[in-house]
Amino acid sequence: MRDTEDWAAAGEEVVRFTSELIRIDTTNGGGGEGNERPAAEYAAGLLAEAGLEPRVLESAPGRANVVARIPGTDREAPGLLVHGHLDVVPADPALWSVHPFSGEVRDGMVWGRGAIDMKGAVAMMIAVARHWARTGVRPRRDIVLAFTADEEDSAAYGAEWLVRMHPELFAGCTEAIGESGGHTMHVRAPDGRDLRIYPVGAGERGSSWLKLTANGTAGHGSKGNPDNAVGALAAAVARIDAHEWPYRLTPVTAAALVELGAAVNVKIDLDAPGFDPQRDLPPLLDRMGDAAGLVRDTLRESANPTMLDAGYKVNVIPSTATAGVDGRVLPGGEDLFTRTMDELTGPRVEWEYAHHSPPVQAPVESALFAAARAALLAEDPGAHVVPVCLTGGTDAKQFAELGIAGYGFTPLLLPPGFDHGALFHGVDERVPEEALRAGVRVLSRFLSGVE
Repeated sequence: MRDTEDWAAAGEEVVRFTSELIRIDTTNGGGGEGNERPAAEYAAGLLAEAGLEPRVLESAPGRANVVARIPGTDREAPGLLVHGHLDVVPADPALWSVHPFSGEVRDGMVWGRGAIDMKGAVAMMIAVARHWARTGVRPRRDIVLAFTADEEDSAAYGAEWLVRMHPELFAGCTEAIGESGGHTMHVRAPDGRDLRIYPVGAGERGSSWLKLTANGTAGHGSKGNPDNAVGALAAAVARIDAHEWPYRLTPVTAAALVELGAAVNVKIDLDAPGFDPQRDLPPLLDRMGDAAGLVRDTLRESANPTMLDAGYKVNVIPSTATAGVDGRVLPGGEDLFTRTMDELTGPRVEWEYAHHSPPVQAPVESALFAAARAALLAEDPGAHVVPVCLTGGTDAKQFAELGIAGYGFTPLLLPPGFDHGALFHGVDERVPEEALRAGVRVLSRFLSGVE
């Protein structure tokens, strides 16, 4: 009975904490604009009530981070970092069914910006720490909790600053878990079976955000101009948009293909004589059906034009035109990306990094990954847990600078029809209450049992 009551208390807390965190507007407007301090103080207060000694660290006025350590029973064991971010992307209330910072709880859901990305996960981490304090659970490894600022922009005020200014807080940590992984994906197999698949992040494509600049000769819009900066830039942007990047398999994406293939009964032998990714992967992905969506965007690099800026009047040819490109790079692909961008931009257009963070990957055959798999299957027997590479990036890239191998694991057990991916940065972001409660159980089981 006591155990049931303890889990009920943890379930009540995680829902309440998610709602209350959402009500604290921590919108990250980019370019240094943000204020995570109120959320950091709220989280630190809850951890202090659990007997921990959290530190609130400001990198700039209002840009606050929280770090706390839970001592493990084995002082020789390496530490495990558990991180989440406190900031959220902007939300326009006019587009939402509820106010995005209401934290409203209705229809079995907690609504608001950050419910999925990722105040719900931060609430789970806090609820686990408090549950352990009530029940006397001690992990074998030190657990370092880190709630960061600025993940939704460059991490300059959050994880990057912590890594450079306070690396001692992460002393002994060799592995980490963070966002984007461990959630239910309901997939229809090609043979008609309904499958539950849990992706666990074991890699991330690097972020290569680019600024393109074309310089030309200014002039009157009515006259011919062979040195038009807008035309040169537009041609380069069109080439980038049309470029077909080659398929490249990394250890993580290869493992993902094999395990997904086993789940959907599609035989995949990447070591077969003569296997050619460029020729053989597209039909293989088609045979995998819906499951291919878990890997399709991480089998090659990408570069998507996202911004254009030129001119100030329609009848004036400007001397300069600029564009923004969101580039993403697989592990081992940075030289390929640089060469390709040089070719696609050509001699008329210069490019530079507006922001750059390297790709990362972690071992799939590790005790930590096995523990994540076991914790999920204990809650949902019959499901399939597979490693994946994330299309985008998280704070794991910054913590990798300290030699910490990062995994995406913030467990949520989600019902059929719940489109988890569409709610990241989407309108009417929300998370089921029961998913949060189950997530606390899975996270506690994982953190207390990982070797």
